[in-house]
Amino acid sequence: MKIGYLIDMDGVIYRENKLVPGAEEFVQALVATGTPFLFLTNNSAPTPEDLSVRLRHLGIQVPSSRHFYTSALNTADFLSETDPGCTVFVIGEGGLLAALAERKIASDAIRPSYVVVGEGTASMEKLAKAHECIERGARLLATNPDNWCPVSSQATRPGAGATAAFLEASTGRRAYYLGKPNGYMFHLARRRLADLALTELDQVVMIGDTMETDIRGAFEAGMHAFLVLSGSTQFDAVGDYVYQPTRILQTVGDLTEELRTGVSSDRLNSPAIGHPNSHGARSGIRHQTDIFAFHKPRPRPAMTK
Repeated sequence: MKIGYLIDMDGVIYRENKLVPGAEEFVQALVATGTPFLFLTNNSAPTPEDLSVRLRHLGIQVPSSRHFYTSALNTADFLSETDPGCTVFVIGEGGLLAALAERKIASDAIRPSYVVVGEGTASMEKLAKAHECIERGARLLATNPDNWCPVSSQATRPGAGATAAFLEASTGRRAYYLGKPNGYMFHLARRRLADLALTELDQVVMIGDTMETDIRGAFEAGMHAFLVLSGSTQFDAVGDYVYQPTRILQTVGDLTEELRTGVSSDRLNSPAIGHPNSHGARSGIRHQTDIFAFHKPRPRPAMTK
C-alpha cells in the first residue's frame, strides 16, 4: 500500500525554536524510505524556501522546497483556478505576496476583486483601505481561520482570522476562510502529494496537533488523521470532539520505526496513555471556522456616539 503523509509543522516538528523529540529521525526515515510527504501549514507569512531554511537551521534537511505547502500558496491556487484575471488588495507578508505574484495575480488598491488577509502587521491605515475596498464591492478572503497562533509557551500573536474578523465587524460582510480545515486546502495538498509521489496514493495520512484544523480537515476530506500530543491539544480534550483522530501519538517519533520496517502498529488508535506533556492552553475561540457559517452576513454593529 502506497501511503503519503501531510504533516503540520508548529507543534509537530518544532515548538518555538526547538525540535520536537524524535522529529529529526522521523523526517530522516521519510526521506530514506522514499515515502511521499508534504509539510502543510496555515502560516501564510513564510515562503517554502523560508521554511526549508528554518528546518535546516534546526538540523533537518528536506530534499526540496516542493515538500512545503502553505495557506498562502493555497490562496493563490484558489484565486487562479476560480477567478483568473482577478486583482487583490493584500494585508499580509512576504510569503503571501510572493505566492500571488508567482500566479500573476495583480495588486489593486483602487477597486480590487478581493481583499486578501494573511498573517502580518495590519496597520489602521491598511485596515481602513481594506474596509473601503470591501464597501466598493471587493470580496473578503482570509488565508486561514486562525485567530491567534502560539509563538512561545507563554505568548501568542494575532492571526489572519482575527484581522478578517475585524473587517467582518466593520463592513458586515462575511469572509471566506481558506487553509486548514477547508477542504480545498486538503484537496490541493493531496494533489501535490501525488505529484511528488509520481503516482496516485492508496492512502493519505494527516499528522497534526490541532483538533479544530488538522484533524477536522482530514476527517472531512476522508483521510486518516494522526494526532500528536506535542503541540496544542492535550489528551484529556480529545473526547470533547464529535470527530476523532485515527490514532493518537506522543510525537511523530512514534512513527519512525514503522516507516523503517514497513510494519504498522497493530493498535488502530495507538492511544498515548500515561503522562502526556502538558502545555499551557489558552481559552477562547482560536479558529474562525464555521461560526455563523449558515447564517446570513452579519449586520454591521450600530455606531455609537
